[in-house]
Amino acid sequence: MPSRIEDYALIGDCQTAALVGRDGSIDWLCLPRFDSGACFAALLGTTEHGRWLLAPAHGGACARRHYRQDTLVLESEYDTPEGTVAIVDCMPPRTQEPEIVRIVIGRRGRVTMRMQLAIRFDYGSTVPWVRRIDGGLRAIAGPDSLVLRTAVPLRGENLTTVAEFTVAEGERVPFVLTWNPSHHPPPAAIDPEEALRFAEHSWREWTAHCEADGPWREAVVRSLITLKALTYAPTGGIVAAATTSLPESLGGVRNWDYRFCWLRDATFTLYAFLVSGYHDEARAWRQWLLRAVAGKPSELQIMYGIGGERRLTELELPWLPGYEGAAPVRIGNAASRQLQWDVYGEILDTMYQCRRAGLEGNEPGWQLERALLDFLESAWDQPDEGIWEVRGPRREFTHSKMMAWVAVDRAVKSVERFKLAGPTDRWRALRTTIHEQVCQGGFDSELNAFVQFYGSKLLDASLLMMPLVGFLPAQDPRVRGTVDAIERHLMRDGFVARYATRESVDGLPPGEGVFLPCTFWMADILALLGRRDDALRIFERLLALRNDVGLLSEQYDVGSQRLIGNFPQAFSHVGLVNTARNLARHDGPAEHRRRS
Repeated sequence: MPSRIEDYALIGDCQTAALVGRDGSIDWLCLPRFDSGACFAALLGTTEHGRWLLAPAHGGACARRHYRQDTLVLESEYDTPEGTVAIVDCMPPRTQEPEIVRIVIGRRGRVTMRMQLAIRFDYGSTVPWVRRIDGGLRAIAGPDSLVLRTAVPLRGENLTTVAEFTVAEGERVPFVLTWNPSHHPPPAAIDPEEALRFAEHSWREWTAHCEADGPWREAVVRSLITLKALTYAPTGGIVAAATTSLPESLGGVRNWDYRFCWLRDATFTLYAFLVSGYHDEARAWRQWLLRAVAGKPSELQIMYGIGGERRLTELELPWLPGYEGAAPVRIGNAASRQLQWDVYGEILDTMYQCRRAGLEGNEPGWQLERALLDFLESAWDQPDEGIWEVRGPRREFTHSKMMAWVAVDRAVKSVERFKLAGPTDRWRALRTTIHEQVCQGGFDSELNAFVQFYGSKLLDASLLMMPLVGFLPAQDPRVRGTVDAIERHLMRDGFVARYATRESVDGLPPGEGVFLPCTFWMADILALLGRRDDALRIFERLLALRNDVGLLSEQYDVGSQRLIGNFPQAFSHVGLVNTARNLARHDGPAEHRRRS
């Protein structure tokens, strides 16, 4: 059986990432080129599709694990009848090639350890050629090469590499796994102890600049480190998660590739970095955004690759059984070709908030915004696929129209506040037109609530954003009615579902977990409504869902009480940072954004 999603911890070097299980296994490793395949399969926990296990040979549970303070260096401690041993895992900041450093440390007694390495390239489909080199071995297949270096004697066994060794109290036994292109010579060996020290120093130097305060600082710092780890440092892009196809419903088909950069995350991510003092990361994210969306406004995508790549062709991998039988396993994402009007609002809001925060001006950015708005003026009233990327018919989604209003509103305010050039009279008229249409077409008087799309009776948690983006004040009776309706019909055990999943609506079989970002939005809006105690209860409930090292996925299955969805999820951690700020201060992101 594979491990639970919450049994994994993230390590990374801001270009590459891996997940480490409580059992000492690494079952997922993203390569530097996100479209090239993974060395190990997605959380399967088997050697058939790839795994690197390092654990006590005769059993012994992981008694405790933690990240070393203010770092992404993971330390797991195992108690066995023979003694106690710790495994320290990290990926040192990149010099040339990505490396995983694992150091086994004897704490008590003499513990027999077992290492098993099954390398499978191209998403678990390719068994490489393996040969010995000085200090270890090298595995090659196609464009990829992995080098394992250790002083421990290695041997082959059933298409895997294994080793057994003992570690006594005070001893340290290192392993270093390095990827490099197969047409290059093996990379030079590194000093694993020095790499570990460098990793700790680099992370602590970064977190020392964090300006987060308040009662949840520890949770906020851990979330910021996670967001930083999901950043692709060379470009500034931030992937939604490090994994693909972890299911939104156990055993179901809602399995998507999240190793891409979504535009709608832009404003939320920007706020999370800005309010925490990380202007360089916010600036890099903005620059990635400008590069990625350059081109014809009509060809704007909702997501891009880490370097701004546009071709994200979706494929199914039938040789992988999927996590706990959830199939198909997918790479690429067909939603990248969908039409979603809300991303136009997110882009213009992001650029406007950058100006408000004092980031230096960018004239090409304003030219891009005007081009996007010129296109939006002529097309905003057409149906789209909406924020949740439905695979059913296009509809007039209320949230999409509301975010089109945000795009126009931020353009008007950019002219008014920052003296930029633009046809404000025409834009003001358009802003009024969109607002009136949303209030008329998107509101159902019988339900006393805004609905998912015009003419429907379905609720949608994305409409919690209305007061958060300044479309209507939180105290507006229509907003209050929407919040009340979502509390009655979309909340499960104190968490918020996105909407009532139905095949007739989104083209997929029904059923998924509650959605953690939407639940953070509920806490935000309750705080705006003056229901602080209710907001605090929801927030504390969300904090309790974090695993033992402080990580969240996208969704939660209330029945099995398990995290589900891709992991760790950037959007969830962005929500944590922003909601903590909203509850700790009167001028948090929710208040700031709605008063734009």
